[in-house]
Amino acid sequence: MTVSEPAPGQPELVVETVEADDLGPLLPLIDAREPLLFLRLGEGVAGIGEAVRLEFHGPTRMADAARAWHDLVAGARVTDPIGLPGSGLIAFGSFAFSENSKATSVLIVPRVILGRRNGRSWITRIGDAARPVATELGPEYRISLLPGAMDGEAFVAAVDASLAAIAAGSVSKVVLARDLVGRLPEGADLRRVLGSLALGYPDCFTYAVNGLVGSSPETLVRVDHGTVSARVLAGSTGRGADADSDLDQAISLATSTKDLDEHRYALASVMGALRPHASAITASDLPFTLKLPNLWHLASDVEGTLGDGSTSLDLVAAMHPTAAVAGTPTRAALSLIDELEPFDRGRYAGPVGWVDAAGDGEWAVALRCAHVSSTGTVTAYAGAGIVSGSEPSTELAETKMKFRPIVEAFK
Repeated sequence: MTVSEPAPGQPELVVETVEADDLGPLLPLIDAREPLLFLRLGEGVAGIGEAVRLEFHGPTRMADAARAWHDLVAGARVTDPIGLPGSGLIAFGSFAFSENSKATSVLIVPRVILGRRNGRSWITRIGDAARPVATELGPEYRISLLPGAMDGEAFVAAVDASLAAIAAGSVSKVVLARDLVGRLPEGADLRRVLGSLALGYPDCFTYAVNGLVGSSPETLVRVDHGTVSARVLAGSTGRGADADSDLDQAISLATSTKDLDEHRYALASVMGALRPHASAITASDLPFTLKLPNLWHLASDVEGTLGDGSTSLDLVAAMHPTAAVAGTPTRAALSLIDELEPFDRGRYAGPVGWVDAAGDGEWAVALRCAHVSSTGTVTAYAGAGIVSGSEPSTELAETKMKFRPIVEAFK
């Protein structure tokens, strides 16, 4: 059991976790229009309702969130006999990509939290919250996602401009994104989208936080009892039509100078961000090829031991944005993104995940995603890393592959 004493003058937040062997599937238990979810391989956490909502903006949004979370935990009384990642008091979080974004970054403590890990299930309730009841999914629906503020032609032109900046030496890599837009029918059940993503991409993190839904293959950072880990993805190619061509695609990716360079920048940015906070950081000498249903990625797993007491929110603030979603040098890449992308990315490519009362947590990069507004507008995003040797038409094709999970989930 863990118990946190409230800070002087703060109201006490009473949190109790109990075993729940009969929990059943998580999706039917969560809200159809405002789901909270972070799930991989059938394990993870889900939330219902809002007990506490904290909002942040600007350059210090993540550091502000870390401080606010520390204060909130100090005002909580937590009973947690389970002691697994995700049990006890947690908040779901999602942060804007850019410090200049108008999008709101949030930490949300649900009134009810459902969890499943290592064959055990639990339910956490805040105060007198009632146990949730499963509901049937709403009617099926299909929507089309069409080019938004940046169509294919504009994206190719932006890649050309990026290559000119790279040739001039002002930037080594820049990650450019484009958007697709659509509209949900009234009363659409977002659990159908989440179910499609979780079923089609079980090895990815299927997530939903404050209208942002998606399925990410990339772990930004995970903190668990002093161990920190991350999975870096950069460099990708499509799957082959059969087993032989699929193997050829993987080999081609693993030996591609352009993709290896792109991956090297991303890995270096993660290692550099972690070194001030962790010791014995290790990563494989060469990236491995990660197979997903729609493409191959170059991937590297990073692990180390925390040495300064940083929480997962502290590390999120230190690591974002990595070269995998921004570029390198970071400031120059962000400036070029602002110049070339005709939209606010919102929370696309920002951190999404959860944090617990001890500061441990699991955060993915918000990729393969769409933002669903309160009025039902759906905006999806996908990007590609541009380095010397990139071909504009190939980068456009890469974004089409990366759009596939979210486009198919809404069909």
